Amino acid sequence: MATGKQIPCGPCSVDDVTKNAWRWCTSCEEGLCEDCEHVHRRSKSSRNHQVISIEDYSKIENVSISHVCEHHGENLEWFCKSHDDVLCVVCVPSKHKACSDVIPISVNSANARQSSALSDLEETIEGTLRNVKQCIKNRETATKEIEKQELAVKTMVLDTRTKINTHLDRLQEKLLQELRSTSHTCKSKYMKILQKLKSTEEMLSKLRENTKHMKQFSSDLQVFLGTRQVNKQIEQMVESIKSEIGAANAYELKVSIDSLIEKLLNEVEDFGKIVLSEPATNLDFQDPKIDQAQIEVNISTFQNISDIKLQLIKTIQMEKKYEMFITGCVILPNGKLLMAIDTKENKFIEYSDTGEHIRDIPVSSEPYAVAVIDLNRIVVTYGDALYLEIMNNKTFNVDKKIRLQIDCFEVSHEDGKLYVVYGNGVQIMDLSGKHLEAFNLASTNISCIKTIRGKIIYADYNTNQVHCCRLNGEELWQLKIDSIAFPYDVTVDNYQNVYVLGYISDNLTIIQHDGKDSKTLLTGSDGLKYPRTVDFDKDTKTLIICNEDGEVAFYNVI
Repeated sequence: MATGKQIPCGPCSVDDVTKNAWRWCTSCEEGLCEDCEHVHRRSKSSRNHQVISIEDYSKIENVSISHVCEHHGENLEWFCKSHDDVLCVVCVPSKHKACSDVIPISVNSANARQSSALSDLEETIEGTLRNVKQCIKNRETATKEIEKQELAVKTMVLDTRTKINTHLDRLQEKLLQELRSTSHTCKSKYMKILQKLKSTEEMLSKLRENTKHMKQFSSDLQVFLGTRQVNKQIEQMVESIKSEIGAANAYELKVSIDSLIEKLLNEVEDFGKIVLSEPATNLDFQDPKIDQAQIEVNISTFQNISDIKLQLIKTIQMEKKYEMFITGCVILPNGKLLMAIDTKENKFIEYSDTGEHIRDIPVSSEPYAVAVIDLNRIVVTYGDALYLEIMNNKTFNVDKKIRLQIDCFEVSHEDGKLYVVYGNGVQIMDLSGKHLEAFNLASTNISCIKTIRGKIIYADYNTNQVHCCRLNGEELWQLKIDSIAFPYDVTVDNYQNVYVLGYISDNLTIIQHDGKDSKTLLTGSDGLKYPRTVDFDKDTKTLIICNEDGEVAFYNVI
């Protein structure tokens, strides 16, 4: 025996002998060495005590269970059945004197391991653990979403900065081009006058030289006539220069910066603001006991399916932009409709709950089936593409791509696990794609699958049978309905009643949750024509049916 912690033998310790225990008595709550255990078993008072190994004791060593009354400090020895309360010798006369069903606690605890209270406790722990795990996944997803949003905001800021820089560069170049053009115009006008002045200067220099020579070497008559002629030339030059200079302007280049640019420099103090919205998380943390009680009440108060009726709300016709037919449709948690369309376009089509087309959503291949995982995610199959994808149901970004070995058309989700149909078998995997287990179904031609509250509902399009089994494949019931031809899709309501679409028979049939009764709800005369998909919104109690050609009908289940 090897343990991480040595437990002393209780009886030996009384005699100041130090020996390690190799067993533990849960009744005496002390360790026993091998010799003391033999004595313990032979003693009449202790031979019926439960003795366990030290290894097993280490598993419950830190489980805190008080044997003492918190009010009186006495040992808990009695149990009141009426009040479901454990009592000490002081509690009995003080608070439970009138109770007729106070018994020794040892009597009531004899079958504690098989008690319903322990079973309820285990179910409560499991239910709470599922809730906590779901919340953890939600917060992990939210954390990843924040990281994506942070990256998106950062990208937007940098893109905006780049756009601003590009725009400013363009404005700067436009202004400098205008500067060059204006400067060139001014300099051209200055140069025109400058050239004329220089030409006049050159002519005056020549006249000055000629006049000098005339004075030295010409006759008096020539000087007389020349003086007058040169004066006339100079007068003409002066008038011309005066005229040019009088018409000329002096230029001064400055710049007036646009007022918005000035505001950007002087008044704009922030590049932007980070806007944080804080909507409710929508985390649905249910009390497992209350949730279980509600389920039991719902089923126990179930009315016969003969009383269930459908009330038509409206019908819509999808836009036919191309040849298509619907292969899958779900009501998303936000109430919108998501249609999987069998076309070469490789896309989903999203509609509002009022019937308006919202958008086409491109995906990686031809989508076939779609199932809701939680408030933020869906899972999509792509038939013979040998993979499925988990994606965000708002952005439709792919969170996880899971490779498969063979074709997969049908998929459903239950409690954090995917149930993927392979031929006549079901492969169970977690949301990371890890394969957990597999089992065969009782049918070989599965057209649809739906998981709900620990059960699998599926249909065989060849035998026209609807099956219900446990999540391990154990058959609970099967039902063949002669009026159904080629059951193509199923869904389940709040009472676990099953709705089955007959693709060839153009009808909708409801099957009671125990598989013992059925009823036709809709036929071809109600507008069903090759119906392909059906889905039920448990919050609004709305049923939708999609015909192959894109006609969608909304019904209230009453």
